[in-house]
Amino acid sequence: MKRFTPYYIYILFCLCPVLVSAQTHYPKREVRAVWLTTLSGLDWPKTKADTETGRRQQQQELCDLLDRLKAIHINTVLLQTRVRGTVIYPSTIEPWDNCLTGTYGQSPGYDPLQFAVEECHKRGMELHAWLVTIPCFKTAAARHLGNRSVLKTHPSLCIRHNDSWYLDPGMPGTADYLSALCKEVAERYDIDGIHFDYIRYPENATAFSDQKSYRKYGRGTDKKRWRRENITRCVRRMYETVKAVKPWIKISSSPIGKFADLKRFPSKGWNAYNAVYQDAQGWLREGIHDMLFPMMYFQGDHFYPFAADWQECSAGRPVVPGLGIYFLSPSEKDWELGVITRELHFIRSFGLTGQAYFRSKFLTADTKGLYTYLKQFYYPYPALTPACTWLDSIAPSSPGEPNRIVMDEQTELLCWAPSTDNVCGTDVRYNLYASRQTPVDISRPEHLVAVNLTECRYAANRVFNTLNGMHFAVTAVDRFGNESQPTPFESGYTVPSARSGLSCDGKTVTLPPLDTEFLILTDIAGRPIRSMRYNSSLSVTDLPDGVYTVRTLQKKGLSRPIGWFFK
Repeated sequence: MKRFTPYYIYILFCLCPVLVSAQTHYPKREVRAVWLTTLSGLDWPKTKADTETGRRQQQQELCDLLDRLKAIHINTVLLQTRVRGTVIYPSTIEPWDNCLTGTYGQSPGYDPLQFAVEECHKRGMELHAWLVTIPCFKTAAARHLGNRSVLKTHPSLCIRHNDSWYLDPGMPGTADYLSALCKEVAERYDIDGIHFDYIRYPENATAFSDQKSYRKYGRGTDKKRWRRENITRCVRRMYETVKAVKPWIKISSSPIGKFADLKRFPSKGWNAYNAVYQDAQGWLREGIHDMLFPMMYFQGDHFYPFAADWQECSAGRPVVPGLGIYFLSPSEKDWELGVITRELHFIRSFGLTGQAYFRSKFLTADTKGLYTYLKQFYYPYPALTPACTWLDSIAPSSPGEPNRIVMDEQTELLCWAPSTDNVCGTDVRYNLYASRQTPVDISRPEHLVAVNLTECRYAANRVFNTLNGMHFAVTAVDRFGNESQPTPFESGYTVPSARSGLSCDGKTVTLPPLDTEFLILTDIAGRPIRSMRYNSSLSVTDLPDGVYTVRTLQKKGLSRPIGWFFK
């Protein structure tokens, strides 16, 4: 197939960054993903769960990390679940990885995958189980894995290559083995996707010692073609296995970032199709992948033409370039931030379906200011992930019985009746929208208040809603991403009594006499801003404009509202 990649792409986005610096369109649907690496605890966990205290700290680390990702509207977490022939959940097939406790085969005392799924869903984020497929483990680690390692349970599937053990894609049992892992994860966990990493032959594949399986199963086929067919057979088998369990689980992988040589731009000998035998574009055409995350850890003419090629050959399915943000680090290649921001603007303007970041640490650490840039400029609003309409295109029913219940002077509860879906029944999520205009325009991402709510209610700040005249609407979204028509809420408000409003001149808030020693200040979402000793005059000169609540802070964390003020 001829692939057309215009040269002006490189000129526009690499040599003329000024032309792409202004971002005027924010998509409502876009994948914003991050790879969260558990190998050696590179991203998580840092604390070992070898004691009860360590277990709690390990869980809190993940919660803090997810909070930081949610704050910049990341909507997809690719969590490394199968590490290197080891896993981070209680498997009947492979042993525990040592990243959790420091010891292979040792349980951390809880199920990290279940915990991660629940915590991601609480934050409206998808969790995709990232499985490292063909590599197993270093030869030095093999003796620590015991009798449950694949080297002991399925020795005929394993080949030693350099200093590591790998599964042999040429053995029919390899597809069975990987499919069993996928089935185990799909059946037991409420995951949103399964992500295949390293679904390919290893580097220096010409030295990979698969002569035995080639002689037995190659049947005279060209070896390169045979190897590509082996990888595709594994992919096909895993895809079909997962879809038979839960058809809404998204199947993806992270192929080499350059699919093949282009007419104008060679891949310098390193590409998916010829070097490691990944026919990833063929997987999209055949329909045995729902999306791709090509590892495009390059810049300049090593990035733009090949990214365009992925889009042009996407077969109508999402392609999400993976960006090598670790190269921003001074200890790596010390890229300037502009390398990544130019690539971001190209991805969005050229119609690719989102971005993925390798890896989490370099994002949350705000390397070269990337986290700040995304939060302030590139991801100012939430985004929904694209709908998988090729799997199912029927939206769930609209939520019913919208109601606004006044809880107290500060809070109102928005609630609605559950929706139903043609495939998933009542396994439906909800999106809440708000606007000063009615009807609420749900096509605009700036109107999104909360995404992928799992319950039919949402606590909102009554004071803020009253002062701004906010209107609300709620939609249902099924597990395939199809969204229902909106259900509007009635717009009437009960104005808070005057006694709840505190006097504020923009610099000082005057408080009434109170029998309390300490105060706590919260924002409109109820998040604590600061605590302080009681004083009848509260300085607020350093606060940004907004609506705030003042509460008492008593022993054992007890608190009651004093009132609100608007600055």
